[in-house]
Amino acid sequence: MSDVLEIRDLRLRFRGYSGVSEVLHGISLNIRPGERLALVGESGSGKSVTARIVLGLLQELHSAEVEGGLFFEGRDLNRLGRRQWQALRGTSISMIFQDPTSSLNPVFTIGAQFAEVLRRRHPGLPRETADERAGELLRSVSINDRDRVLASYPFQLSGGMNQRVTIAMALANRPSLLIADEPGTALDVTVQAQTLKLMHDLVKESGTAVLFISHNLGVVREFADRVCVIFRGRIVEQGPTRAVFENPGHPYTRALMAAVPRITGASLPPTADSEEAFLEPMVVHDGGLE
Repeated sequence: MSDVLEIRDLRLRFRGYSGVSEVLHGISLNIRPGERLALVGESGSGKSVTARIVLGLLQELHSAEVEGGLFFEGRDLNRLGRRQWQALRGTSISMIFQDPTSSLNPVFTIGAQFAEVLRRRHPGLPRETADERAGELLRSVSINDRDRVLASYPFQLSGGMNQRVTIAMALANRPSLLIADEPGTALDVTVQAQTLKLMHDLVKESGTAVLFISHNLGVVREFADRVCVIFRGRIVEQGPTRAVFENPGHPYTRALMAAVPRITGASLPPTADSEEAFLEPMVVHDGGLE
């Protein structure tokens, strides 16, 4: 079975007034159809910029230098023009952003935005047909009051409702790859758990592959099939979720897990003398990427 997404030796640099800053140092990973791969690391480790490169967004910046292989369903993404990239976004590749209110346009109703998403794959789709399809998608994320929601503006809905709407929109055109960048970060834990379960069930039904970006190890353990741990722009450990959590082999992975808050009084997590102490060879668990 061929990979939905394959990244080979991905490198990213930003040019600024003070010189060149290297952000990614040879990222390599792959995602199979129907697989949920988590990219885990602290803020600033390179998770979100990796997702934006997959979407072709950073390649449009004059200050960014991107190198490495990007292959989506066997297609070399580096050979695509701007219009071809735009045709992929929202159709074959969709993304759920951290804050649902920031990814929805506040001046258009939910119904108008749903219609725009559906017309990316079906140009000229009548509004009535788009509303019917939107209603089906909303029901799939446990929103049954179709008419009220479609007539509402994003600021008239709760954060949890908006997150469900964005999940439904992301899956509207049955993408082959769904990128979820910290979904539910802005929500309370109860709503976050509900939306993650909805996403899990919907993805399982549709066979969509998921690149799940998070620093929440508890969520990752429940949601992901495989885990890639990223530190300072490098993958330092990868493998099946259970293997990584039960036997973390890299010092940085162990430090991440030791830093997870615990209710009972525990000692402070161990720290390294310096960040360089984490720069050991990558750990690959059995069944992980080779």
